[in-house]
Amino acid sequence: MFRLAACGGPHRQGYCDPVEYVSAVPQPPLDGLIDDLYFLEGAPPYPRLTLPPMPGSFLIVNLGEPFRIRAGEEPEASEYADGCVVSTPTRAIDFAYPPTTRSVGVHFQAWGLAPFVPMPASALCDRPVTLEQVWGRPAVTELRQRLVAADGPEGMMAILEEELGRQLRDVPGLDLVRDAASAIVETSGTVAIGDLTAASGVSSTHLTQRFKEIIGVTPKRFARTRRFAATLFAIDFAAPIDWADVATRAGYFDQAHFGHDFRAFTGLTPTRYVEVRQRFLREHPDHALDNWSLPTD
Repeated sequence: MFRLAACGGPHRQGYCDPVEYVSAVPQPPLDGLIDDLYFLEGAPPYPRLTLPPMPGSFLIVNLGEPFRIRAGEEPEASEYADGCVVSTPTRAIDFAYPPTTRSVGVHFQAWGLAPFVPMPASALCDRPVTLEQVWGRPAVTELRQRLVAADGPEGMMAILEEELGRQLRDVPGLDLVRDAASAIVETSGTVAIGDLTAASGVSSTHLTQRFKEIIGVTPKRFARTRRFAATLFAIDFAAPIDWADVATRAGYFDQAHFGHDFRAFTGLTPTRYVEVRQRFLREHPDHALDNWSLPTD
């Protein structure tokens, strides 16, 4: 099933920024590793956008002008011409877009990146790498040439799915991590890690090591990220927000601990986050990129 977002809503200058976004769920066995493949083309709503940490990884094949990313504790942004791979981040990521961007990409399930990269996911944590570093220049050059010559977004996504199938490899411990991570996802990060370890039948050290190799972070960190993401997605930014109630429902001991996590994840205080989020929704309602990103210009 393809989903299309044809317009980013009214721009501040008073006209509509067309942004085409098409996505599709791949066929088995990739559907057990990937949330969706997507095609994106158009003018981003802001020159720079911030992506708070999500409990998942993604891959971008860039087909337009280079974009720039600042991740982790990097003081400066790095340029990506062919594309990039990002594993589960622990800090917000800043994207600087060209005036018009064009790409195809992959949103992986939490455990889904490992079968497509030759290094442990922990090596990529808060350190995005170019697509060439992952798949090599010949493969990436050929892939981008095929994508440029493809017939429309659906054709491009079919080519990318074919390449992913070619890159797919076995990963020891994948089933173990998938089962434990699924429990974390289903409980929005509230499950006790000790219970996961007991249910898995392995030691906490072994489970932690496999999580870092396959997802990029420890089970505890993954659960914390999942809990935070679920909390933000549940907030109605159009209504008054009782932060004490939000913190309690998210399972935090007090509002101070919630505020500390909030700033650690987003780089903003809860109040400032709401201001920035509402700005996006007000200036670009129903935009294809409005689900999580924040303007930073």
